[in-house]
Amino acid sequence: MAADIEVLTPEFKSNVLKLLERCKELGYEMRPYMTIRDPFEQARLWRQSRSTEEINKRIEEFETAGAAFLAECIRSAGPQHGDPVTNAPPGFSWHQWGEAMDCFWLVEGKAEWSTRRLIAGNNGYQVYANEAKALGLTAGGLWMTLRDWPHIQLRVAGSPLNIMSLLDINTEMEQRFRG
Repeated sequence: MAADIEVLTPEFKSNVLKLLERCKELGYEMRPYMTIRDPFEQARLWRQSRSTEEINKRIEEFETAGAAFLAECIRSAGPQHGDPVTNAPPGFSWHQWGEAMDCFWLVEGKAEWSTRRLIAGNNGYQVYANEAKALGLTAGGLWMTLRDWPHIQLRVAGSPLNIMSLLDINTEMEQRFRG
């Protein structure tokens, strides 16, 4: 499955194209598989590995703060199971803003997910992360906690909440994604 990079913000898209070309030149083809992720999908991913108490607490926090749309995203996701995927609840991931992308490493025509496999002495995800950093992007594989090797984003700020209010995030997400 290929992701549409046309939906990315112009600045990020420009850097993504440079990154993908540079990785390919180095012999490590990276294939985009996730760009824009709506807040409902973000809620499903966030709910994975979370306790009912943690989920209900976040819903209550959002509702109390007036972020009813974000609370609705979490509530509507329903029960989810699986390994932790993200620490970002809906609206708090740059994927919802067109400023993040996830890629897989393509090896012999197949998706390679291993961060340990080496080709010519290097791992494709490590090359991808280092090249992203060289372009001024933030690479999830270089994070200190919950390393996310397929992930890159435009901003250093880990979350939109670092630069805007919860109510502004709620309003923008509702305007962009309410069906």
